[in-house]
Amino acid sequence: MALQIPFLGRLHPYEYLALLLSFVLLILETFARTVTLLLPTFIIRFLYRVSRNAFNSLSSPYSRRARQKKKSVSSPIAQASDFAELIELYGYSAEEHVVQTKDGYLLGLHRLAWRRGEEDMRINAGENSVQKKVVYLHHGLMMNSEVWVCITERERCLPFLLVEQGYDVWLGNNRGNKYSKKCTHHSPSQNEFWNFSMDQFAFHDIPDSIDYVLSTTGQPSLSYIGFSQGTAQAFATLSIHPTLNSKVDLFIALAPAMAPPGLASGVVSSLVKTNPEILFLLFGRRAILGSATMWSAVLYPAIFAWFIDKSLAFLFNWKMRNITPHQKLAAYPHLYSFTSTKSVVHWFQIIANGTFQMFDDEVSTPLSLSSASKYYKVAKFPTRNIRTPIVLIYGGSDSLVDIKLMLAELPRHTIAKEVKKYEHLDLLWASVVDQLVFPHVLEALESYAQPAQTKAGALGWRPNAPSPFNDSQPPQYSEDELAATSRAEAMRVGESASTYAASARSRVRIGAGFDVRRMQANGASMFDADDEAEAEGEMYGPDAVEHLDGSDYEDEHVPEGLALTPEPGVARARTRPGSLA
Repeated sequence: MALQIPFLGRLHPYEYLALLLSFVLLILETFARTVTLLLPTFIIRFLYRVSRNAFNSLSSPYSRRARQKKKSVSSPIAQASDFAELIELYGYSAEEHVVQTKDGYLLGLHRLAWRRGEEDMRINAGENSVQKKVVYLHHGLMMNSEVWVCITERERCLPFLLVEQGYDVWLGNNRGNKYSKKCTHHSPSQNEFWNFSMDQFAFHDIPDSIDYVLSTTGQPSLSYIGFSQGTAQAFATLSIHPTLNSKVDLFIALAPAMAPPGLASGVVSSLVKTNPEILFLLFGRRAILGSATMWSAVLYPAIFAWFIDKSLAFLFNWKMRNITPHQKLAAYPHLYSFTSTKSVVHWFQIIANGTFQMFDDEVSTPLSLSSASKYYKVAKFPTRNIRTPIVLIYGGSDSLVDIKLMLAELPRHTIAKEVKKYEHLDLLWASVVDQLVFPHVLEALESYAQPAQTKAGALGWRPNAPSPFNDSQPPQYSEDELAATSRAEAMRVGESASTYAASARSRVRIGAGFDVRRMQANGASMFDADDEAEAEGEMYGPDAVEHLDGSDYEDEHVPEGLALTPEPGVARARTRPGSLA
């Protein structure tokens, strides 16, 4: 019989210091946030200019020119206020829907059903309408649906690719985030509003959203694509709702999360090992890290991106080398959205216990004697009960994925595909995500979730269909263009320019009918070959966008491909937002 006190006997001496330091940092952050909120606008702008000048003074002239060249692409995306504004940059429009869950939360959904030029067509609207297969996408922890579309090139955006392939694409949001901050019973100013964890996502948010989508479209089933916690929510909800398995014909898990092996930070690891009540003491019982949006507004974008990179390295040991600097500048302002402290505590419980379990409400008190586990067991999500086909696509360098543990807890029909040297966020934003990740997604959809009649009705789709981003045949490469583009690509992957020139003379097909070619559609601005080579040289050269410590954001190495990966060396130009020409 042992005395169960949260700290004693559970932490190493150095971890007490780390825990104390975390309290000090939280107090300083709270103080800084309070002071900043009280400052007038002109002072905030002054501080912004000071941070910008300080960063530029530590950067080389070459780096400043590189950032300025990409600013016309990244800035409009970073400054877009919402989902609709983001997709309008590329000429798309979206429907906004509201789902009321059975426990009274109102969730925002976004729908992308129309290719450009199809805005007047009736899609999945009953008789005499075009029938399209439905795909539902769900974001990760402390995110919202914007993370799928804050991309600097259209062909690297999965929702846009799916729309152009003829799918009816829906994007969901968790309760409490930017698009779902309303409830019929409680106000966000009340603690009760934030009293939710992944249990509520699994029991209400996901199944209620899926039922709404299927009811609205009249389709019998949909395909689910989740990222990070969005995959955990699907694992959980499919395991506890047997009938939902007949409504989800395929589950694609990008950067799947179930029971992460741990965190790189000693400070955070100490918090994981302590009683969850410590986290509530640190962050309260409402939204966690609510000041993140304030720092995004106050800091110069390059400094904010540097700070995010350092934070991710501190927490997860991620190097973030596969995401280009201008993609970070565009996407990081959209990375954070509100969630409850309780949902993060839930993950800490999962990490501490090494099992994918429901939230443990039985918090031990300092005076509780012996181990409560002898008389009380937290329910696990029965993930082996899932009948829906599962395809896992994970990064080989993702510290949050324990693929062996995951496969042991999933049904035998699960398929796992590794993308070598990819980390967690690379599955969303990596520079060649369209080559290394999207082929697996398209192959899975083609194999499990695409009735022939839906293809024909939506797109007249055929296996050898042209690129969805092309409205006409691409121009032929001249020898000069081929040489210039080959040099840029060769610099990026470290192979000879002759190898790239040889493979670039022929068109390379990715996945199910998706051709990567030189593109120009609906007036979207394009790099010519010389500009592309110059831009790539700046992006990946020896003096790319720098960290404050003088290191580069970009690594010169691109991850190795997989079986489905096309030959390297596709000479291609990226399509920037049409309105950013």
